[in-house]
Amino acid sequence: MIGTVHHELSTVDDTRAFGERLARLLRAGDLVVLVGPLGAGKTALTQGIGAGLGVRGDVTSPTFVIARVHPPDPARGGRLPLVHVDAYRLGGALEVDDLDLDASAEDSVTVVEWGQGLVEQLADAHLEVRIDRLDDDTRTATLIPHGGDWADRLATL
Repeated sequence: MIGTVHHELSTVDDTRAFGERLARLLRAGDLVVLVGPLGAGKTALTQGIGAGLGVRGDVTSPTFVIARVHPPDPARGGRLPLVHVDAYRLGGALEVDDLDLDASAEDSVTVVEWGQGLVEQLADAHLEVRIDRLDDDTRTATLIPHGGDWADRLATL
């Protein structure tokens, strides 16, 4: 696909650092859909995004609460809230609608783990990030733009 970007991430720290770099490209209203097996590094990437956005509090997996909102922390140079969603336990798009994520989507960066096929309707364009964990514990991240100006933004990464 045109505009697709690939990165090799040797460690979990590399995954977090990559998330911080990715955060520099993010704007209010952005939707990022994370795809990958259990243990691939989706939450580690989101932790990096949170650090790059300068959000308040620790970014942890929202598996049991489904969604967490991390407001920007002015002391950390925070500029945008992060809505972090784990859709693993959700059964379908109707349950996603029940979360009312679109109420905060315009003002926040929304990152959804396990959201492929469930949340794309929240935005006209989105970024899909596929993370694969190889046998040697190396991760590969493939960033796939879906509409909007994502391809142009990814070219600067």
